[in-house]
Amino acid sequence: MSESNAPVPSTPKGVPPKVKSGVTSDMSADMNSDVTAGAPLSTSPGTTTGASTGANPIANHSMSLGDILVSNGYLQRADLEGILELQKDKGLPFGEAAMALNLLKKSDLDFALSKQFDYAYLSEEDDSLSPQLVAAYQPFSSIGENLRALRSQLMLRWFNGEPQHRIMTVVSAAKGDGRSFLAANLAIVFAQQGQRTLLIDGDLRAKPESGQQALFQLDRSGGLSGILAGRGGMEQCKAVPSLPGLGVLPAGAVPPNPQELLGRAIFGKLLAKAAHTFDVVLIDTPSGSDYADAEIISARAGAAMMVARKDESLLQQTTSFANRLQISGVTLVGSVLNDA
Repeated sequence: MSESNAPVPSTPKGVPPKVKSGVTSDMSADMNSDVTAGAPLSTSPGTTTGASTGANPIANHSMSLGDILVSNGYLQRADLEGILELQKDKGLPFGEAAMALNLLKKSDLDFALSKQFDYAYLSEEDDSLSPQLVAAYQPFSSIGENLRALRSQLMLRWFNGEPQHRIMTVVSAAKGDGRSFLAANLAIVFAQQGQRTLLIDGDLRAKPESGQQALFQLDRSGGLSGILAGRGGMEQCKAVPSLPGLGVLPAGAVPPNPQELLGRAIFGKLLAKAAHTFDVVLIDTPSGSDYADAEIISARAGAAMMVARKDESLLQQTTSFANRLQISGVTLVGSVLNDA
């Protein structure tokens, strides 16, 4: 996903966006492969932002780098003396001295630094989430950098702090374009920046082994479909303990009437409450060419970002879908070309 040379403004109504306009993507990860759903994450009632749990690695802003590494099992207390001696003799930073003694890997040091500077991400040993969540597991990779570049452009174009600019859908015309991957990883990078972020899985047709509940290993109980059916409220949002500031509202059980549920007034009230509670609300959607769900959700949200896949997405199909969104009054914030 490479940043364009200059930001591309939102497309005026009636003018279809170019598939390659805006931010383009050269992500090498498979954006839409199935993931096996795991055990549900524990949650607390109410809004699930910023809450830290015992599952988080030990970190304290007043702790030294060595203390963080020892507390999280990367070093033994007995290792510190040798590291400090080499640090003094060679004038090396603590982390470089530890790596020179083959006591740490670069990834171990990056992890400890992230804790010291309050930048949440997961170690390779943590299997609580899907490895497709690159922003959580490999934030310093090229994909992570590209995601942050996209985040910056979205903040310039849409997420400017105004209450009416806090919700955006992630849409595409066809299946397999990478909507779920992009929505999930964008939600993570917004949370890593300190934004109170809610990711809603609006694909009420997704199979249990796919969608956001699979990526974040959540169960299907309650969720969006349950709220729209009148069973529950915002307490259905799930905290992601390892990523403070991020909440996920899974799709829930697959209903027989998804369009009817999405058309209910309660959905608009839910989004209004989410916009009041969170800084950023991202909504994953089903493909626009198969169902009208994405149009209904985007009209409620007010804004959408288009995703297309290089050499696979059809220009006519994408343009037609973009026109339908604009006719519905949806602001097209930009587009992403998935190069995978």
